[in-house]
Amino acid sequence: MGDNAMRIPKWFLMMALGTLALPALAQQPAEQQVMDLANQDRAQQGLAPLKWDPALAQAAAAHAQIMAGQPELAHQYPGEPDLAARCGAAGAHFRIIEENVALAPTPQALEQEWMHSPPHRANIMNGSMNTIGVGLVKRGANYYAVEDFASTVDQLGPDQIEQKIGQLLQQRGLQPAGLTQDARQTCTMDHGSAGASKPWFIMRWEGTDLGRLPEVLEQKISTGKYHKAAVGACDAGNQGQGFTTYKIAVMLY
Repeated sequence: MGDNAMRIPKWFLMMALGTLALPALAQQPAEQQVMDLANQDRAQQGLAPLKWDPALAQAAAAHAQIMAGQPELAHQYPGEPDLAARCGAAGAHFRIIEENVALAPTPQALEQEWMHSPPHRANIMNGSMNTIGVGLVKRGANYYAVEDFASTVDQLGPDQIEQKIGQLLQQRGLQPAGLTQDARQTCTMDHGSAGASKPWFIMRWEGTDLGRLPEVLEQKISTGKYHKAAVGACDAGNQGQGFTTYKIAVMLY
C-alpha cells in the first residue's frame, strides 16, 4: 500500500467509520504483545525496534472494527478511505506506509502467520519503518488484527527546517548569509530569487530527509567557490495529509 494520500476531511472519516472514529489509543496488553513480537523478530535481524504511534493505532483499530464485521479480510472496504488517507486523517505524518491484516486466536499466532507470508514478513522486517500501530478486535476465538507501519516524518515549522539545513551547510564551511526572508520567498518561486542580493547559485528541492543535502548542492559546495548560504523553507502543500515532505531553497554566495 503506497498510493499518494488524498486530503480527507475529518468529518468524512467520522461519517465513514460511524462510532468507530476513536480517540488516540494507548497500548493495550494484546496490542503490546503484537508489537513486542514484531520487534523480537526485527531484533534477530539486527533491526531497530518499532515505536508505538497513537495515530497509526487509531487508524488500525478503526479498520479492525470494520474488518470484524465483514466476511473477508481486506485493506479497504467500499466507502472506506484507503490506508494512507485513514492514517493521515488520524494525524500520522509519513513518507512510507504499509499494513498487515490477519485473523488468528493469539498474538503469537498472528505473528507466525505474518512471518510465514513473504509480503507481510517484508513489512515487519522493513528497516525503513520506525513506527507501528496495532488494532485488534476479538470475535469468538479469534482476533481480527491490523498492524500499520510507517516511516514517520516530523512535523516541523520553517525555523526548525532551516536550522537543520543550516547546520549541514555550516558543517561544510558555509556561514549564514542572514537573508532568511529572501530565501523563504525564493522557496515559493519557480525561478529567480527574491530580494536585492544576487546569489551565485540557487537550489530548490522537496523531500523528506533533512539529514542530507541534495547531491547537486553538495557538488557545488565542494568546489570551494562559495562562502555563505541563505536557507528558506516554505509550504509544501501537504500540511493536512499523511504523506509529508519539506520544501526548501538554498542560496549560495
